[in-house]
Amino acid sequence: MPAVLLNAHAKRVTPRVRSGVEALVGAENVFLSGDLGEADAIAARVIAEGYTTIFAAGGDGTFVGWVNRIMGEAARQRRPVPHFGILALGTGNAVAGLVGTSSRTYLGDLGRFVRGEAPRARRIDLVDCEGRHTPFAGAGADAALINDYNWLRLRLRGTPLRGLGAGALGFGLAAALRTAPRHLLERPPWCEIVNSGRNAWRLDGDGERVGRAVPPGDLLYAGPCMMAACSTVPYYGLGMRAFPFAGATPGTMHLRVASPIAVPTVLLNLPRIWSGAFRHPALHDFQADRVTLQFDRPTPLQIGGDAEGLREQVTMGVVADPIEVVDFN
Repeated sequence: MPAVLLNAHAKRVTPRVRSGVEALVGAENVFLSGDLGEADAIAARVIAEGYTTIFAAGGDGTFVGWVNRIMGEAARQRRPVPHFGILALGTGNAVAGLVGTSSRTYLGDLGRFVRGEAPRARRIDLVDCEGRHTPFAGAGADAALINDYNWLRLRLRGTPLRGLGAGALGFGLAAALRTAPRHLLERPPWCEIVNSGRNAWRLDGDGERVGRAVPPGDLLYAGPCMMAACSTVPYYGLGMRAFPFAGATPGTMHLRVASPIAVPTVLLNLPRIWSGAFRHPALHDFQADRVTLQFDRPTPLQIGGDAEGLREQVTMGVVADPIEVVDFN
């Protein structure tokens, strides 16, 4: 049986969810964490007991947190890193979108795995950002939107309008009320991106390499920057295919840089942006294994969909060892 890790404080981890999971895998294989100390103890226990598959229930932030704890504990105990599974019970589920699970099917997916009907595992590279391993990280408008979403949720918490601050609707309101107006009023930061790994490549609108390889130490991009983000998975959460060229070549990540794009253009092309079909001269795509971003002023950073404050410089690179994730496709 797999281990299933639940967050006691997650809104969607209800007693009904817990009982449904326990009915499938047994209560002895369900671990409920109430704080960071309990999470660390659970990670140590599931590695020591030799679980070969561990399911994390939640969104991208929860998944990233458990992956880092489990990998760190496996290294400390000198044991193999188990396979990971996802029960998509969070707002952002980028990896869940890649492996074919959703909040509507989480119990069905877990049941299929228990019955041996989902034997395949997909190898997924991760991005290292400031020592944390994550499917994606970025600086600029994407991180600013997460900050604005958190601001909106906090303001609406405990009010009759609290439902407006959750999920896709909350992100939309945060973008309309704060992120987009700020974009109209503020000059975007200037960003220089240096290839700090092996040879990198510029990509065309179809994701094909163009021109000569960019050698280590050379400049990949210099200019105004709405967003600079790296990912090893195509999805960004809520089904948005923000990195359509991620995963094409093992050991690399898709670096996408967005220089300023007019807000009306963004709004008129939302369906194409969501599907990954949007192309624009202000979108600059690269394939690299390690890059360093330097901004001319403090810029919001997000790691795995969690806001991480402001940075003027940050390095992102592909982790040496990929993870194995249960694939329901």
